[in-house]
Amino acid sequence: MPVIEADHLTKRFGKKVLAVDDVSFSIQPGTITGFLGPNGAGKTTTLRMLVDLVRPTSGQVTILGGRYRDLTHPTTRVGALLDASGFHPGRSGRNALRVVARAAGIGHERVDSALKMVELSGSAERAVKGYSTGMKQRLALACALLGDPEVLLLDEPANGLDPEGMKWLRGFLRAQAAEGRTVLVSSHVLAEIEQTVDHVLIISKGKLLAQGPIAQLAAGAAPVVRVRSPQAQKLEGLLLQKGAGVNRLDTALAIRGPSSAEVGELAHANDIVLHELLAEQPSLEDLFLQIAGTRRES
Repeated sequence: MPVIEADHLTKRFGKKVLAVDDVSFSIQPGTITGFLGPNGAGKTTTLRMLVDLVRPTSGQVTILGGRYRDLTHPTTRVGALLDASGFHPGRSGRNALRVVARAAGIGHERVDSALKMVELSGSAERAVKGYSTGMKQRLALACALLGDPEVLLLDEPANGLDPEGMKWLRGFLRAQAAEGRTVLVSSHVLAEIEQTVDHVLIISKGKLLAQGPIAQLAAGAAPVVRVRSPQAQKLEGLLLQKGAGVNRLDTALAIRGPSSAEVGELAHANDIVLHELLAEQPSLEDLFLQIAGTRRES
């Protein structure tokens, strides 16, 4: 049975804002699912509907077989990181967690265990106002872990983490899934999460565009042509005129549509020097752009 299931979930704010538009998905136990899309896509609103912080306009969502509000001792079933800024700045990290633990009927020993799990034991007595953004993210993650939950809902947990912190987070999430927990993690920076997740939900402008295992979605995607050229801007303009999809970073282009041979011939015909030209399987970011672009064109 799915751990999380959304059925035609829709949320409107007023008459003009359609934040989530008829979204349906299911998440199986013991998996790490990436909830992916740009800022404003509807990810946070969906996660808040999962834990009854926002009521759906229509549709429904269940977690562990029922509504979140009907769970007995919900903090021991579902851990949520939805806002890392909710701690009192004057409290120490340990005291901030103790306040939450006391309200949930969780013993103080679990506070120290959670701090150790996120590697904040050495900073536990520091005031939260002195924490970096990454440390606040870890503290919020420790808060989500207090009840030793079966399900973790994490909204942009990589915010503020440096490369070492990102590596730690990937290993941490994998360890949680290996212990049987189900993890749903949102992100707008797809490269940060590509090495971590098993399945993805791809959302844009409130619409769920695709869902499934990454390998399955990638199998149906077109290869991406990578080009590096000192005349990248000129080549980009020519490609756009021919209807290709192009993303540019300095002198590098990621091209969707034409083959590597077609790109090479176009460059040769226009006296454009190429330093690199290769076709490769799309990254998760490439996959998102292909799927989102197809939906816009349909």
